[in-house]
Amino acid sequence: MTKNGYFQLAAVNDKTEIRIIPPADGGERVNINELSEYLNKRGYVYDLASLNSVVEAGGKMPLVSASMPIERETYKITVSDDGMLAKVRYYAPSVGGELTTHEEFLKDLQMHNITYGIKVDVIMALYKNNERAYCTDIVVAEGKAPRHGEDARIEYCFNTDLSAKPTLNEDGSVDFFHLNTVCPCSKGQLLAKVIPADEGESGRNVYDTVVRPRIVKHVFLKFGKNIELSEDKLSITSLVDGHVTLVDDKVFVSDVLEVENVDSSTGNINYEGSVEVKGNVRANFEVRARGNIVVRGIVEGARLIAGGDIIIQRGVNGMSRGVLASKGNIVSKFLENVTASASGYVSAESVLHSVVYAGTEVNIAGKRGFITGGHICATNSVSVKMLGSVMGTATVVEVGARPDVKTRYAELQKLVADIQKELRSIDPVLDAYEQKKNSGAIIDKEKIKHILNLRQTKNQKTLIMEKSIEEMQGLQELIENKNNAQILVSGTVFPGVRVMISEVSMAIQSEVKYCRFVKRGGDVKMEPY
Repeated sequence: MTKNGYFQLAAVNDKTEIRIIPPADGGERVNINELSEYLNKRGYVYDLASLNSVVEAGGKMPLVSASMPIERETYKITVSDDGMLAKVRYYAPSVGGELTTHEEFLKDLQMHNITYGIKVDVIMALYKNNERAYCTDIVVAEGKAPRHGEDARIEYCFNTDLSAKPTLNEDGSVDFFHLNTVCPCSKGQLLAKVIPADEGESGRNVYDTVVRPRIVKHVFLKFGKNIELSEDKLSITSLVDGHVTLVDDKVFVSDVLEVENVDSSTGNINYEGSVEVKGNVRANFEVRARGNIVVRGIVEGARLIAGGDIIIQRGVNGMSRGVLASKGNIVSKFLENVTASASGYVSAESVLHSVVYAGTEVNIAGKRGFITGGHICATNSVSVKMLGSVMGTATVVEVGARPDVKTRYAELQKLVADIQKELRSIDPVLDAYEQKKNSGAIIDKEKIKHILNLRQTKNQKTLIMEKSIEEMQGLQELIENKNNAQILVSGTVFPGVRVMISEVSMAIQSEVKYCRFVKRGGDVKMEPY
């Protein structure tokens, strides 16, 4: 049986000596610091080096003392920082010294205010045969830990990840239609439900003080029209046949608005749901949709702004004034003289003299698969077959986190720090109020009103801080992904092209083929692809 080593005083020939009893079966050796503390409290004089040698080798050594008392058995009670565990550590009496009793030990626990979770059977066993394990921590009381609950969450019963990409057909063309980027729903269909929070259960420490579980978060469903909320407010269903989308944590259901063309016969379109144009969108007109915009024909110098995806079958001739802005993805046959911006990816067969921004990647594939002129920017990657032109057309391709992402991240950092500072000034006031209220003190109405305002401010600030931290985490992923950003060219790169990765650039001086550009050691490097 494993036993720790311990020490014991003994009176021998009118002198006091310290005896070291070695450990058994892998137990711990006597701790020199613990021994020194024991002797110092009792006024013994000794040589520390000699004492250390005796501890290491085992044995005994004489001590110097003004008197030669017979030491009684002692112990030390300690409680963990969280108050959940109380331990005792016994120290042997002098040879022939008196032992402690379980009655005085139990009384001592009460004097330490340890009243909950006392292990009476363990204590009685210690004193039954008076065989103590000295210099050994023994658990004599243990609290009940709280059971922490779980935050409430929302389960969406439809596909919220509509990031399908076009496929490349055998003939080299790109299939822009079977994308599965619109999620249909039917009347009566369950759209989302709340899984309620589990509040958890309180515990108690050895001082018999309630230990509460962590505070859990509660959520509620956010939705637009054409949706019904259940009586218990825990689920929502669709009231119509249509399409369902999730935008900024809010569920929308709408019918698709179908028009032949967007021109003088319709004027500009601003629609809450998705818009499908069977023909063309003429120059100078505008289409706005909270959902997706699908155009079966061509877009000529128009503005298309979508909360979802923008899909254009025959392509865009922006006439240097066209704009595409999507919070989802952009898919088009071609992009020419247009400014296109997507939170997701941009996919086309060719890009000519355009400015293109993508939150994730730009993929230019198909038979032609070229980018000529303009400025192409993506956070993760740009894939293309032909980059630039034999005429040396100025073309800039950039990957990596954009400067506005870094600026926003810094703004959020400051906002979170300011809120944390404000909360640190509010919490002591609220704590003092709770203590005063629990003591039964009378609190005037103005003070209560002030406390209620502080609580409301704390809740509002906490919500803003949580949302800011969540946004920061998303931006951090974008910033970290810049180190893996790359430009892939499966064909030829022509002179006149400038590639940029995280603000480091390289100008292409001569024609190269089958390569990729990455950032290595602070410089843009070209590698085989």
